[in-house]
Amino acid sequence: MASEAEKEEETVCVTGANGFIGTWLVKTLLDNNYTSINATVFPGSDSSHLFALPGAGDANLRVFEADVLDSGAVSRAVEGCKGVFHVASPCTLEDPVDPEKELILPAVQGTLNVLEAAKRFGVRRVVVTSSISAIVPNPGWKDKVFDETSWTDLEYCKSRKKWYPVSKTLAEKAAWEFAEKHGVDVVAIHPATCLGPLMQPYLNASCAVLQQLLQGSKDTQEYHWLGAVPVKDVAKAQVLLFESPAASGRYLCTNGIYQFGDFAERVSKLFPEFPVHRFDGETQPGLIPCKDAAKRLMDLGLVFTPVEDAVRETVESLKAKGFLGQHISQS
Repeated sequence: MASEAEKEEETVCVTGANGFIGTWLVKTLLDNNYTSINATVFPGSDSSHLFALPGAGDANLRVFEADVLDSGAVSRAVEGCKGVFHVASPCTLEDPVDPEKELILPAVQGTLNVLEAAKRFGVRRVVVTSSISAIVPNPGWKDKVFDETSWTDLEYCKSRKKWYPVSKTLAEKAAWEFAEKHGVDVVAIHPATCLGPLMQPYLNASCAVLQQLLQGSKDTQEYHWLGAVPVKDVAKAQVLLFESPAASGRYLCTNGIYQFGDFAERVSKLFPEFPVHRFDGETQPGLIPCKDAAKRLMDLGLVFTPVEDAVRETVESLKAKGFLGQHISQS
């Protein structure tokens, strides 16, 4: 573990810092006495909410406008950093017009640009934010609980035009190949559907899953669901993986594995005033439930918050921001 003095002296970089996970990560770093943070944001996007975070005014929080496809801009943000948290990656619930340009290239080449900069400047560790979408769907994984050894079936996804899982899987595989070839210390975290208060100004894709469920959506989330996780736990896990010398490999981050239909049932009981659809049968065919699916993270000391708490917080946040009854932003 890094000492408090080391945290204050070390600079870390967060890519995609103004997104849902990125903002929570910056908040968590500040809460943990990291006072020198390089935050990258997509050029022209709003980052003002980062400076409203507790502790931001007293910290050395620097915002870099950097498209991850711009290797020079990425290098400027990473230079001088001891750690990098690579969060930036395009995510949308809508079908892309050009999957290669909109999703795959930014995910894969963006990751490689970050890792190349990390190698050049001697970064101690890179925590790559992958996704459960690099673990599922995998129809060949039968009769056993999903864990970190599962990889998404690329051909299965391509045949069904599920391009987000393709982008996350290819990006992570590229990261491991680069790390092995160049000796860069990489750890990957795989969050499930992230829920919690929205600190960014727009509606993100994972919270939109709950928003749409509350509005009566019958989408089973068949290809994108393994479970849910409070976003604040994801941020805590990212910092834990950076600080833990023993951390290595892949880490599933979910408060259990269960059917989306079971999640919908829980949401309906918490908020009976909303027209939540009740699903018949399995929404994720063959998915085996597991309470301690994130055992590797739990063994490092992570304690998960009840998902029900995150659902309540998300709903209150959606109400406060006026997102219930509105369409998802594509920001």
